[in-house]
Amino acid sequence: MPLTQNPRPSLRPVRSLLFLPATADHLLAKATERGADALVVDLEDAIPPDRKAQARPMARAAVEQLAARGARVLLRVNSEAALWQQDLHGMPLQHLAAVMLPKVETPAQVDAFAQALAGQAAAAGQQPPPIAALLETPRGVLAAAQVAPHEALCALGFGAEDYAGALGVPPEPAALTWPAQQVLTCAHAYGLACWGLAGSIAVVDDVAGFEQTVRAGRAMGFTGSVCIHPRQVPIVNRGFSPTAEERAWAARVMAADDAARAAGLGAVLLDGRMIDRPIVERARRWLAFPA
Repeated sequence: MPLTQNPRPSLRPVRSLLFLPATADHLLAKATERGADALVVDLEDAIPPDRKAQARPMARAAVEQLAARGARVLLRVNSEAALWQQDLHGMPLQHLAAVMLPKVETPAQVDAFAQALAGQAAAAGQQPPPIAALLETPRGVLAAAQVAPHEALCALGFGAEDYAGALGVPPEPAALTWPAQQVLTCAHAYGLACWGLAGSIAVVDDVAGFEQTVRAGRAMGFTGSVCIHPRQVPIVNRGFSPTAEERAWAARVMAADDAARAAGLGAVLLDGRMIDRPIVERARRWLAFPA
């Protein structure tokens, strides 16, 4: 059964999550200057199997170093239980904003991981960090509705590259739109962040194409995306933030709502459109983003 935690864990809005291979010492020095909302120390795909053992103490040091510099730090562990148990050993959990568990296909995987996190944190007199479950396979996408209710989760992630690879097709919207919508709908149904895109993040040089993919991701309902290169960070931050026009509209909506409340009205007409509670909440969320 899923762990019962109260309240449900959450993160401040995260638009961009920049991956840092645990063994890439040379990337740490400037990592906190890249503008990413969060930094992800990676022990999974970025680390070859024969370097996992070497990478673990480097990951622990990276987490401590980045946290000491004020960064919001996440850790991506390996998907196999035998490996993530080693990944967590000695990890300074108190410095982690969340832990990413990849290749999730069943609620039982999340539960086992959450139990291990909770046990390790309790032994140190701490609260466990929340979990971001990464759904990256056809089975994982189909299980999204069963995984999302787990109360240890703060986010779902959609792995477009892995999903497309499982299908044997390019990571393009034709193959990715439905699974992306499945994951993000389940995430929003349970109040979770949802990180991902219905397209590739691997092509670093196609700025225009990546910008279009990010805009489409926000329009679908994703709340942010991982980045594999620093030059992607400003594109993601910009793409998942309200535009100046949207902020101005949101401010007008809030002013109209205040006037309606003062007049004892539940809704008000603004620019020929009825402004009611769902629209006011969207405006409130947009204004909560940093300018």
